[in-house]
Amino acid sequence: MAPVLLRCALARNYASVTSRGVSLMQTSPPYQLFDRHAKLLQRDRAALKDDGAASRQVDYVREEAANQMLERFLDIKRTFNTVLDIGAGPGHFSRLLPPGSVNQVKMVDISYSVLHRDPMTDFEVHVSRQQLDEESLLSVVPANSQDAVVSCLNLHWVNDLPGVLVQIKKALKPDGVFLAAMFGGDTLFELRTSLQLAEVEREGGISPRVSPMTSTGDMSGLLGRAGFTLLTVDIEEIRVEYPTMWELVHDLQDMGESNAVLDRRHFIHRDTLLAATSIYQNLYATKKGTIPATFQIIHMIGWTPTPNQRKPLTRGSADTNLKDIL
Repeated sequence: MAPVLLRCALARNYASVTSRGVSLMQTSPPYQLFDRHAKLLQRDRAALKDDGAASRQVDYVREEAANQMLERFLDIKRTFNTVLDIGAGPGHFSRLLPPGSVNQVKMVDISYSVLHRDPMTDFEVHVSRQQLDEESLLSVVPANSQDAVVSCLNLHWVNDLPGVLVQIKKALKPDGVFLAAMFGGDTLFELRTSLQLAEVEREGGISPRVSPMTSTGDMSGLLGRAGFTLLTVDIEEIRVEYPTMWELVHDLQDMGESNAVLDRRHFIHRDTLLAATSIYQNLYATKKGTIPATFQIIHMIGWTPTPNQRKPLTRGSADTNLKDIL
């Protein structure tokens, strides 16, 4: 039974890794939560499974988030000369860009296999691809070189998120824009709750099974601290229905989104899994008997400051009452 996509309105152990002979050695971030080598292997494995067919079948969440990003991107009425797509994967966002919106896009990703999964003929704008760990962005991307930097559902696996945001700002030209979507803190709350309750019941404690994620308020603060101005942060939710928890887990594996927390347990007892499946069904099943999985998407836009950039009006200076409008 195919998942049904329903759209609703509405910050890690670092390892040096190599892939396809390309070295990704770099300085370790100040705080390490995620195993970056494990994440690289997960993404490679997903992209190579069935010659990429398995990962193409589970593109639905990233494709929906990319469409939401595109709406926001096209609202910016300018043509961008250079755009950097961080954690681009096979190009979920870049392949949606219409001719004339940008002159050239540089797609970068930690996984060579994911980056080259799909042919260049899928893109309507000029695209180049380069394997690069986003945690060392400025090792390859020159400062003050990009008109725009975008990222679609990738930054939730970054160890030093504040540091990466600072690198993104440095890579942008003055009055450049950073536009991104990332998973928020309520993503997969149904799965997280079910696994935690099952572990407490069967094993007497809990372990990290789902990656910790950031919140909307956190992102506003981090963007501001990185030096971005004119911030916009909002939330959308993508809700997918599955027959059982097993299909959800398989899809997460094919997405390359399996757990990569450093202190994760590498196994889970069968009894615990069976209990989690039952709890999931009892707590969240729909009237149709399917189980929902919620993906919370945080969309963010920030600009690099310039002297002539428009400034927000002083609080309380509005001369129109919203009550009169609504």
